[in-house]
Amino acid sequence: MTLITRRSVLIAGTATAGAVLVPAVSATAAPTAATATKASGKRISVGSGETYTVAATTRVSELSIADGGTIVAPDGSSLSLTVDGVETGQLLTGTGGTATLIQAGTYRGDVVLTVAGANEVTYQTLTFPFRQAVYVDGDGVVKDKSVLAAVLGGKLTDAYARNVSITSTGECFDGVYVQDATYTLDRPTISLTGNGRCDFAGYGAAVVGDGSSTALVVDGARIDTKGVVRTAVIANDGANVIVKDSVLRARNGVLPADYQATVETPYMESVPWMLGLDGNVRATNLIGANSKATYLNSTVFSETWGALSVEGGSGLKLTAINSHFGNTGEYGYGTYAIGDATVRVLGSRLDVGSYATIIAGPAAVVHYGDSTGEAVAALNTELELGLSKAELASIPVRRTVVNSGHFGYMFFGTGQLTLDGGTVINSDRATFLNKGQQTTISVDGSQGARLNPRDGIILQMIELDDPGPVPVDGKMMNIGVYTEPTGDPTKDATFDPTAVHTTDGAATFNSIALKGDFYNGMRKGKNMVLTFEDTSVEGVISASQAKHRVSSIDASTFYELGIVTNTAQAAVNNGAIVQLNSGSAWTVTGTSYLTRLTLAADATVRAPRGKKVTLTVDGTATAITPGLTYTGALTLTVG
Repeated sequence: MTLITRRSVLIAGTATAGAVLVPAVSATAAPTAATATKASGKRISVGSGETYTVAATTRVSELSIADGGTIVAPDGSSLSLTVDGVETGQLLTGTGGTATLIQAGTYRGDVVLTVAGANEVTYQTLTFPFRQAVYVDGDGVVKDKSVLAAVLGGKLTDAYARNVSITSTGECFDGVYVQDATYTLDRPTISLTGNGRCDFAGYGAAVVGDGSSTALVVDGARIDTKGVVRTAVIANDGANVIVKDSVLRARNGVLPADYQATVETPYMESVPWMLGLDGNVRATNLIGANSKATYLNSTVFSETWGALSVEGGSGLKLTAINSHFGNTGEYGYGTYAIGDATVRVLGSRLDVGSYATIIAGPAAVVHYGDSTGEAVAALNTELELGLSKAELASIPVRRTVVNSGHFGYMFFGTGQLTLDGGTVINSDRATFLNKGQQTTISVDGSQGARLNPRDGIILQMIELDDPGPVPVDGKMMNIGVYTEPTGDPTKDATFDPTAVHTTDGAATFNSIALKGDFYNGMRKGKNMVLTFEDTSVEGVISASQAKHRVSSIDASTFYELGIVTNTAQAAVNNGAIVQLNSGSAWTVTGTSYLTRLTLAADATVRAPRGKKVTLTVDGTATAITPGLTYTGALTLTVG
């Protein structure tokens, strides 16, 4: 409903007049005595070498800025240019900088120069001078911090914006910035073209919810961005952002010619290639402490890099329910889990270039499952989604389906991953790619979950092939090179490949039929620990020698990361431990090297029809007997 407050209904804008809440002063009133420029009638002209200070919001029919001319706001204020309701003309003054400036040129039409109060946002070592079409705080829309000339159509109140349109072709202009407020964006259309600057702060994003008192609902939105780190939606610093029935799309921009790839987050404008990715914009980001972002019945796609991202914080909760998201390009991820983030994907479809989820740890928890009524109702309470009983009842129960052009899930940090319900993972390469990390993977197939790796590998463990950044002039730059180790690994006498360690790569499979191989290609001390409960598995399970297709990988060949060939061989520091619990059967399809094998009384190890499997323990032929445990150098051969 419309608020009756000191601001009341703020605007019903038109496509010609824009959304100016205060009368625009005449051009002749704007210059101060210190300016050396000429203003005539409804035109402003700024000559070369001149600086023109706009004292207050001004509407003219023409703005002309010569090369070398500058137009600015008074100290402590920001200046934005709109032409026929479109923010435009503003570019960053330098790569890695934060300030923007209206560029030289001639602008004609409904030209509005908006002088707004500063919204300075500090992230780590930098302060970003935000400009935004709509700024909302706990009291509602703040006119003095908003560029309302960029808000067209619809209705804007202190409680909601409905059917408004915001368009930007300048750099680092935000659509809506909500700070410690309850607000609803109902069916907004936001289009941003041109580069942003920092998606860890939200500088250049379409929608930002910031602050622990923020409850922001984005309902029925159409958000389209194209530009470097021009993110669609950001939740930060404890905000609760809920996106429903919306379509978000982010496309790459063009990096500055002198940009140097870095992992220094205040300066990072492209994905670290060491993740096996490329691209310079992710569709969303979840940052800060205790922030929450939920995507319900929405479509979210980035061109590359990532669709639903989590970065640099603690206690973060990312949730997708009955949504469709992923990448339109060849590389990218669906979700990202870092720190102690909780990521839940229920009843959704992912079409991703590289990974469903990158798990970066050190305590990330990820769950893929069905959008059952019970699960969604629990999340409605936990995440304060505000869904009514009728809305909950109207949400259909769906399974989750992942289609990946490369891997299913990639671990380069410690993490916990659960797959259940009717979840189906289709991937060109291994379902699980573990780059030397402690993992807790649980797959429950009792409700129909399936794993379908097209290369026939379910779990691949390898050494971390991220070469890491290189320090250059005090900054960490992405210029490292991965070099394949040569020679055989040296036995670590302190590491026991037959024992289960808390730091191992562990996976448990329950009530599922598996067809595929499991390889531990680690060189250093880490075991692959597999537990099967009421499960059939057909394939090779073995320690291996894993080799990349190329011996050296840098930024130009990033796509080779994680791709290896396996040669099954006896374990050195890379034990393969298998526990076949009740009701489980392993059909061995090729020579497999284990370090420990435990069989329940009704578990079986067999060969494909017409063949026979034999076991040697430390070189001695040994019968395979249910109910026993075998430890040492185990070799299972099919013949």
